[in-house]
Amino acid sequence: MPEILDIGDVPAVEVVMTVAVHLMTAAAVACGLGEEGRNADLAEARILITALAGLVTAAAPSLGSMHAAPLRDGLTSLQRAFRE
Repeated sequence: MPEILDIGDVPAVEVVMTVAVHLMTAAAVACGLGEEGRNADLAEARILITALAGLVTAAAPSLGSMHAAPLRDGLTSLQRAFRE
């Protein structure tokens, strides 16, 4: 049985990174980058990308460049995919 962690024991950086990855994944799928044959839902993608941008902008100064740089790169890639 897997060990259950108390959310209070999880470092803030880990929580932010996990949420960011979920937002990135959902945004990629909404942009049509997921399953073959699945239509893009740009209204949903816009909401997810905007939420990710807000999270990255707000958290980046506290995360440090090691964590913030990949988030910014992922956000930039999603924004580019959205525009295309």
